This record gives sequence, structure tokens and C-alpha cells, in this order.
Amino acid sequence: MMFHNPRLAKFLDTYGIIIVVVVMMAILAAIKPGVFLSAENLTNILKQNASLALLALGMFVVIVTAGIDLSVGSTMALAMVTLAIASKAGVPWPLVLLIGPAIGIAMGLINGLGLTLLRLPHPFIMTLGTLNIARGLTYLVTNGAPVSGLQPEVRYLGQAYYDLGIFAPPAGIPASLIVVLVCAIALWWFLAKTSTGRHIFAIGGNPHAARVSGINVDAVLVLVYVLCGFFAGLAGLLLAGRTDSGFPNAGIGIELDAIAAVIIGGASFFGGRGTVLGVLAGVLIMGILRNGLNINNVSAFWQMILIGLVIIIAVYIDVLRRRAALRS
Repeated sequence: MMFHNPRLAKFLDTYGIIIVVVVMMAILAAIKPGVFLSAENLTNILKQNASLALLALGMFVVIVTAGIDLSVGSTMALAMVTLAIASKAGVPWPLVLLIGPAIGIAMGLINGLGLTLLRLPHPFIMTLGTLNIARGLTYLVTNGAPVSGLQPEVRYLGQAYYDLGIFAPPAGIPASLIVVLVCAIALWWFLAKTSTGRHIFAIGGNPHAARVSGINVDAVLVLVYVLCGFFAGLAGLLLAGRTDSGFPNAGIGIELDAIAAVIIGGASFFGGRGTVLGVLAGVLIMGILRNGLNINNVSAFWQMILIGLVIIIAVYIDVLRRRAALRS
């Protein structure tokens, strides 16, 4: 079979996800040429998936360690409503911008310390608990009602775009895309160029060997969950800006989308594997798939079914890839 060719296998492993994105865009462009490829539609795809991209970047760091964080959607919502309340109360906007990431860091610290100090058997348990805690706090501080009326400076990152004199409004390069790209580049550098980044992959590959080699596994895991929380808080800032509100039901179930994007992008549930580029491509696949189904008037119920199938296929591919690696 052709996949026995090592060079082809390596090429597909590295660039296969990019090929999938290009093929999906080509198919949708052929089906709806005047709609899908319009500057406005492409801008909307990027803006609507910016928060998911940040959540996926944070989830990626956790999954590399063979962990999981189920609390990111609730953390994002808590960050949203907290900064919205502060903005509406007249807190200076520079401080408001810091509230979302600060809430995320605090929740990530709770997850990391809870996991390592309590010696829980799996992060699923700790983050399932904080999922409910953060969501409950979100409802408590808002009484279940949305908070609207954010300051213009707070809305900027979620709503602004740069047309560069090329696109007609409301199309252009979203400011939220710039935030995502800066975060992605910074995360890539951190994982690829620092010893701590290499330790994160080492822990995912073999935590026992990592401990024996002198890596402070607990400290690295705490950092990993803090990073994940930071990205969730920043995602809350972007979503609050885009919607001009903080609503307590935001992000319900979005942690599953983040996990799906990471796995679709080539990371492994078993840890120790994945790339930042693959994560962004996974987010694009999720966003393009949803957008394509919407513009073709596919029922939301069918969309759930199709996306569920995509997730199952992605995880199965990960299992096959792991089996092949073990055999070799």
C-alpha cells in the first residue's frame, strides 16, 4: 500500500491536515462560489472561531501532557460576565481587559494545584468539578441574566477589523485574528524553543521517565493548566467584545469543540504529540464545516450528527496512528 512509503507517510502526517482544509474550501467554493468565497463570509469564519482557536491552543498544551480540561467553556463564560460587569460599572478599560485573562489564570491555577496536590487519578475529575464551579459562579454573579453595554475599548478586539484598503466593509482582517496569530506564534516558540516546552512533550510521552530524568512534573502540569486557563480567559474577552455582552450560557459544550479541533489537528489523546499549526488547521476545519453546512441550509440537528462523526473519525485515526507507531 502507498502508506508504506515512509516519505509519503511523513508528508501526509505533517501536511495532510492543511490539504484537508484546502480540499474543503475548494468543494464549498464549487458548491456556493458567490457565497463561501466572499470576503464577508471568510471574515465571519475567522471572527466567529477566534475564541474557539484560543480555547483549542490552551487545550492543546493540556492534551500534549495526556491530560484534559473540561472547564474551559465555563471559565470563558465566567471571564466574560466578570469583565462585562466591571465594564458596565465603569472600571477603567485597561483594567477590564486584564480581568478576563486573570480569571482564566486563577481557574487554571486551581485546576493545576488541585490535580497535583490532591493526587487525583485523572484531570477529568478535577476539571469536571471546576466546570460546574465556574458555571455556578457565572450564574450567581449575573442571576442568570446577560450583562450588556461594554466600553468601546473592551469591544475593540472582538469587533474591529483592518480592511487595508482591499475589502469593503464589513469584511477585512479581524483584530481577533491578529490576537490568535500572536498567541499561536508565542505558544509555538515556547513549546519548540524552551526547555519547559520540551518538558511538556516529555511528560506526555512518558511521565515516569520524565520524573526519573529530573523534570519537576507537578510544576510543569500546574503551568500547563494555568496556560490553558489564560487562553480561556482571553477567549472570553474576545467573545464578550464580539457580542458586546457577557452572557452566562456562553461556552456550554465548547470544550468538546476545542478537544475535537486539537485531535482533528493531529494531536494525540495519548499525549506527547501535536503541533500548533495542526491545532489552527483543526479549528479551521470545524469552522469551515459549520459555515458550509449553514450556507447550504443544513439543519442544526444534522450538523450535530455530522460533527460528531468527524470527531469519532479523528479519534479513530489517532488510535490507528498510535498502533502503527507502536508496531514500528
